[in-house]
Amino acid sequence: MSSRRGDRKRARRAVFSPNPGFKTGVLLCLAVITVNAGFASCGPQRLPTAVLYIEKAGGGSVSLVAELAVTEEQRAAGLMHRTSLPDGEGMLFVFDRDQRLSFWMKNTLVPLSIAFITSDGRITEIRDMRPLDLTPVVSTRSVRYALEVPQGWFDRAGVRLGDVVILDY
Repeated sequence: MSSRRGDRKRARRAVFSPNPGFKTGVLLCLAVITVNAGFASCGPQRLPTAVLYIEKAGGGSVSLVAELAVTEEQRAAGLMHRTSLPDGEGMLFVFDRDQRLSFWMKNTLVPLSIAFITSDGRITEIRDMRPLDLTPVVSTRSVRYALEVPQGWFDRAGVRLGDVVILDY
């Protein structure tokens, strides 16, 4: 009779006490889930947005929704790692003083157009940029802002040099 009781205890232990391999497997699974969740949270972060209006010199206006990159960290990350950027959306890079600005396309996967904008909102240059191109795109004069949009959007929207971005954000 006592041997039966011992057998039952051993059987219960075998069912309810996972072996070391099981524990290792569970811990490995949890580690993979945690790492994957960490990578998901490290993906492209959307910044606060504002609706920008561009008054065309020839009359009329056009609007777009722009993420606002105002800190050094936000400006450095920009639109890196994005796989798409719809027409009518973009990113406004805001600087605290006028200066010659320089941009590149490191880790930027979508083709972009960039407008360099003075402190009073006037567009002075529009340039196209190629994905992953490390060649600097530098403004020819001191400006306060840069606006990145999907490549060709300025043309499609009829935005030209001299048009004014209303910066009430």
